[in-house]
This record gives sequence, structure tokens and C-alpha cells, in this order.
Amino acid sequence: MPFLFAPPAQAVLPIEGEKDLYFPLHRVYHIGHNYAEHNRELSAPDEPVIFLKPVDAVVPMVSGRTAEVPYPPETSNFQHEIELVAALKAGGRNLSAEEARACIYGFGVGIDFTRRDLHLALRGKGQPWEKGKTVDDALPVTELRPIERTPEMDNLEIWLYVNNEKRQSGSTSQMMFPVPELIAHLSKYWELKPGDIIFTGTPAGVGPVQKGDVLKGGISGVGTFELKIV
Repeated sequence: MPFLFAPPAQAVLPIEGEKDLYFPLHRVYHIGHNYAEHNRELSAPDEPVIFLKPVDAVVPMVSGRTAEVPYPPETSNFQHEIELVAALKAGGRNLSAEEARACIYGFGVGIDFTRRDLHLALRGKGQPWEKGKTVDDALPVTELRPIERTPEMDNLEIWLYVNNEKRQSGSTSQMMFPVPELIAHLSKYWELKPGDIIFTGTPAGVGPVQKGDVLKGGISGVGTFELKIV
């Protein structure tokens, strides 16, 4: 099939322990306001908010290497949000929570970076969030760990340090909507497919980063990472 110009490479994530096997990405779903403490930080309603981001914003983070995220233009308040990321090996519509759980391939750790000043300004005007929430090359995700090699997702410790200062700390037990329920909820609106990944919300403690900052974090039993803002 001829193309007018070369199509982009398939966006992928590495798989822990696999040298030559990758997880091809389809869509990136995000769940907002899934932790009550973070809701209070933003004066947000106690219900999840759904938004999507492009797969070409994903930056794979490989164990033992320091990933880099560029500080974006048009903001003076660029904030971090560490999240458990669920990766799907199957999909469907109108899934039950049990069916949704069976769709999970594994988990990773991701950072949802936000131009918070733009995000809040746009939200205050009732306008779409894209200028605040969608940032080029600013969606880092660790290697995926298959579900059979991860602990139960109900009580995983989450932490994030910026320049050795603890910023975020929490547990997946604080989620208002557990992961299978989130997947089932999404399937009411979209046909979920293999390759979809879902950012499941962030605990309290989000805050700004600057050029030169080094972030280290992780989720127990899922993975850890180090990245630098450049």
C-alpha cells in the first residue's frame, strides 16, 4: 500500500524481562479524580473524569536508565501525577468487572504531566483541557509487568520523589473506583481493544517541576523509574 509520506512507527512499551518482545499501543485512557485526597486538592467532584491522550506522547522508561521529559512551552506550572497504568490484552463493550479483570495483561507506572496553569484556566471557563493536559513527549511509562507477576492490585504502595524530596505517597487501596470497575465503565462508552492502556488516577501531593529536576518513584510490585526534566 503506497503512502503519501512515511507513516509513524508503532508506539510500543517494553515488557519486563523480555528482550525482543513489545506491547503495541492502541489508545491511552486517563481517569481523573479517582483518589479522594487529590480531589480535595483540586476542589473536584468525587467521581472519575475520563479523557484521552495520543499514543505518540508516551515515553518508554527502561529499568536502569534515566528517561528525559522536556519542559514544555506556554506554562510556568508544570506538574507531576504518578499513576498505576493498566495494560489490556483484550477488550470489548459493556464488560462486567469480572470480564474487565480478565482483559488485563499487566501493569506499569506512569507520570501524567500537566500544564496546571492552563488546565485550571480552561476548566474554569468550561473549555476543553487539551492545552493543559496534552503535552508532547510527556507521558512516561515504565516497562510492563504481566499480571501473573504482580501483587493483587487492591493495596499497592505508590511513591514519588523530586530531588530526593517526597512529593506523593499513597496506596491503590485509596482508589474510589478499583481498576476492573474503571475498565468496565470505559467499555460503556468505547470498544476497548488490545493495546489500550489506562492511567488510573493519582494520589495527593501533585506539584510543580522545573528544568533539571530528577524524579524517582514507583509502585510496589509493579516497577520503579528515574527521569529528568530537561
